Amino acid sequence: MTLSMYEASIPVFQRALTQLSAVLRKGAAHAEAKKFDPAVLVGARLAPDMLPLSRQIQIASDHARGAAARLAGLPRPPVPDDEATLDDLQARIASTLEYLGRFTPSQIDGSEEREITLPLRTGEVTLKGQPYLLHFAFPNFWFHVTVAYAILRHNGVDVGKQDFLGPLPT
Repeated sequence: MTLSMYEASIPVFQRALTQLSAVLRKGAAHAEAKKFDPAVLVGARLAPDMLPLSRQIQIASDHARGAAARLAGLPRPPVPDDEATLDDLQARIASTLEYLGRFTPSQIDGSEEREITLPLRTGEVTLKGQPYLLHFAFPNFWFHVTVAYAILRHNGVDVGKQDFLGPLPT
């Protein structure tokens, strides 16, 4: 059985973002139970030279949106990075999920060989669709989702591996 580019991308991003939203809800509940300002979590970092939770979620969202658009041959949608609260971050995840939900298999399937040019700090690089998804978009997406989870865990939010993974798809 062949795995389509759509099935390898859109549902994977959707599942991970859904779980990230659930982990954020646990973060909000933790702040409420411990009676501290949830903005502490929004600005929290794992290390002084790492980006805060808000930026981790923004970048994860950008990678999911960007990958879907690029695989479909569309321009990457610009999204302002102005979230300042956990509710704002939840809204960003929700809007990303809504955006991803607009894509159909016919837009993404067959993109394995599509040339995708990425503007990087070191200059432009061009990849075919499948290597782009597997070796650029996914690693970047998963890094930022994982760091967001780790920031919340580091700040005492009661989350575990199952919160990160979520229920198994059927």
